[in-house]
Amino acid sequence: NVGFSLDTIHVAIVCAGYNASRDVVTLVKSVLFHRRNPLHFHIITDSTAQQILASLFRTWMVPAVRVDFYDADELKAEVSWIPNKHYSGIYGLMKLVLTKTLPPDLQKVIVLDTDITFATDIAELWAVFHKFKGEQVLGLVENQSDWYLGNLWKNHRPWPALERGFNTGVILLLLDRLRKLRWEQMWRLTAERELMSMLSTSLADQDIFNAVIKQNPFLVHQLPCFWNVQLSDHTRSEKCYKDVSDLKVIHWNSPKKLRVKNKHVEFFRNLYLTFLEYDGNLLRRELFGCPSETDHNSENLQKTLSELDEDDPCYEFRRERFTVHRTHLYFLHYEYEPSTDHTDVTLVAQLSMDRLQMLEAICKHWEGPISLALYLSDAEAQQFLRYTQGSEVLMSRGNVGYHIVYKEGQFYPVNLLRNVAMRQVNTPYMFLSDIDFLPMYGLYEYLRKSVVQLDMANSKKALVVPAFETLRYRLSYPKSKAELLSQLDMGTLFTFRYHVWTKGHAPTNFAKWRTATTPYRVQWEADFEPYVMVRRDSPEYDRRFVGFGWNKVAHIMELDAQEYEFVVLPNAYMIHMPHAPSFDITKFRSNKQYRVCLKTLKEEFQQNMSRRYGFAALKYMTAENNS
Repeated sequence: NVGFSLDTIHVAIVCAGYNASRDVVTLVKSVLFHRRNPLHFHIITDSTAQQILASLFRTWMVPAVRVDFYDADELKAEVSWIPNKHYSGIYGLMKLVLTKTLPPDLQKVIVLDTDITFATDIAELWAVFHKFKGEQVLGLVENQSDWYLGNLWKNHRPWPALERGFNTGVILLLLDRLRKLRWEQMWRLTAERELMSMLSTSLADQDIFNAVIKQNPFLVHQLPCFWNVQLSDHTRSEKCYKDVSDLKVIHWNSPKKLRVKNKHVEFFRNLYLTFLEYDGNLLRRELFGCPSETDHNSENLQKTLSELDEDDPCYEFRRERFTVHRTHLYFLHYEYEPSTDHTDVTLVAQLSMDRLQMLEAICKHWEGPISLALYLSDAEAQQFLRYTQGSEVLMSRGNVGYHIVYKEGQFYPVNLLRNVAMRQVNTPYMFLSDIDFLPMYGLYEYLRKSVVQLDMANSKKALVVPAFETLRYRLSYPKSKAELLSQLDMGTLFTFRYHVWTKGHAPTNFAKWRTATTPYRVQWEADFEPYVMVRRDSPEYDRRFVGFGWNKVAHIMELDAQEYEFVVLPNAYMIHMPHAPSFDITKFRSNKQYRVCLKTLKEEFQQNMSRRYGFAALKYMTAENNS
């Protein structure tokens, strides 16, 4: 394709809400997969989609891609006067105001719906602008359903359109010419006039575009229909293509998406699923023959990585600390307003696919907000989506934030995951837990009361929730401390890691806890790793620790160095449920090099601590030498 110069191709998309943010990723993947040009996305978003997509693109780090966001809230007033019955709501009308919204020096743009999949290089579509003649300013494909013919059912009255009308899922807009034609006034007058008799739009912006075109047919350059093969219920899209090579753009323009009637639907479905589950990391490749201006972040990253010694036997460990993992925040719908009494607390945990079955149980034990980081591949993210959508327990909860960190490299980045989940906490306090623990019933309320009782707002405290474990898969969960103590005496419960790693929780002082009725303070000791509730502004976890080993110990040490008080709660408990060992603990046990590197990282962490906290940190070195 010598014909394509390496112009930047501009693409505009309206995207609002949690679901559309997921859809747009599949569209973007299909465009990135085929493209050979730099791309500039202009995304009109609500605040939800902007937060999600800004973080996604920042962590995706695809070369030669620029993204700008435009605030849909500022545009609402432009279109909110138009009554619209379409499921896209007010956002379905925003394509009308692109001439005003996009930068005034931007001359042309391709506008796409979020439910589009590309089967070819988008540069081919960009090249169609050269075919516009005379006063043509809009490139559109004919509507493939009979909607505008008005014969779908009795008394069906569609908006006026030229014959079958045009579909606005894919639009080529010549912005500079549209502005000269005073497009803004043109569509407004048309909409006002038609609304007198039509009362509302049925197909959002599409009705208004068609009404304008009906009066000014010369504005349209009709695109061949393979640029927008529409798979909705009433379409005759089979006429669009004779064989696979004709297919350019597939438009899933039905809320039913993959369940449409079309004899090639299997082919389309597979194409769509290919991008849905495609590993987005593979799209980070440089463009061939296109010197991209690398952005500041990736330059710094390259510099940092080049300073690492590749012959160091712990190189892979060190590298992981600087790996930027693509991150999709709020993968599912989320709604939660923290309470106004400033005691609210969020449970924080991280997991991968093999711990998914713990989610329902945790939701039954903890009614407060939860922030979870999930370490998944693109294909697993789709399995996760289906799993949650099939679960009544999970679907009935709006206050769980699911944040997906995509897999890359060979280690489980446990502390990065914890940090991602912590950064999305929007309550004043957080309870730092693990996915294989069930908190006691009522822990959420108990922790909120403790916030007041222990004056957490004005003191640096870490409230310790004592940890126990069971080796039984079917445990009758103790409803009270008394019941827990009797299970402990009977041997159905143990203090956590009692058999293998007593030091981790010894300072909790379980003997004292048995009879305690008021909170008591305990001192830090080497290897202490309790589960704690802290303020949201507490230090993050150290990213150098990956996989298994020392990831929580280091965090607790940091809390201690910052002079947090450890206070054990007398009526709180959590229980570790049994499961197969994780892949990483198996590596730790079987791989000597893994253990050697962990020891090295540990020593480096302690040297850092003594540099940062000076004299106060000496005790960590001496404690280590004794342990």
